Amino acid sequence: MFVDSHCHLDRLKKSESELIDVVAAAEKRRVEHMLCVAVSVKEFEDMRNRVKGFDNVSMSCGVHPLHNEDVCSFDELLSHVSRDDVVAVGETGLDYFYSAETRDVQKASFVDHIIAANKVKKPLIIHTRDAREDTISLLKEHKEAHTTGVLHCFTESLEMAQEAMELGFYISISGIVTFSSASELRETVKQIPLNRLLIETDSPWLAPVPHRGKENEPANVVDVAYFIAELKGITVAELGKATTENFYTLFSHINK
Repeated sequence: MFVDSHCHLDRLKKSESELIDVVAAAEKRRVEHMLCVAVSVKEFEDMRNRVKGFDNVSMSCGVHPLHNEDVCSFDELLSHVSRDDVVAVGETGLDYFYSAETRDVQKASFVDHIIAANKVKKPLIIHTRDAREDTISLLKEHKEAHTTGVLHCFTESLEMAQEAMELGFYISISGIVTFSSASELRETVKQIPLNRLLIETDSPWLAPVPHRGKENEPANVVDVAYFIAELKGITVAELGKATTENFYTLFSHINK
């Protein structure tokens, strides 16, 4: 079995009936669970209404670092991530590739998310791009020992992955690993221990080979799994088992 540890089902250009088909297509490929990740607290209720009818879809809540216009107060964030139907805090993090000029706003929001995760004892879902030093530094400064999480859609250096894993974090790999331009990432993935690895689609974006140019869906996480299994020289069954176990270990608030 497989899980899609990070998708945005609410961002798919699908009607309600088409979304049912998307989830069914994932189930047909043995994707047993999907984590639908919020990018905005303001849009959380809309996301929830889109996916609440699916028993095999869980939800997170947070503010993406590129959604600076949606930054909310700490109390509002804490209220949302305290909900029983929210299993993780985020996505949050830092993105200096697209928005270096807002780094101060991003850092303040990221710290709020870390502290909220400390309080509610739920994992962090972190987006990080071209902000390696600040991401690790702020985690070391503000997270409590029990707080863990995942660096999602990871494309940074092996050194950053190792630092994050030392802090108790998992590393999640998306369809980017299948891209012809991702040779450095593939070498990094080879070095990530199986017990710290997750797989994802980041649907509706970043469709893996052979689905490039199409809207990405959770079913395609299986293609990511096959690619990584071959890369690491293991069977896809081993890869699926390990990443699924890692997912439920990290996101322990999910009722299987």
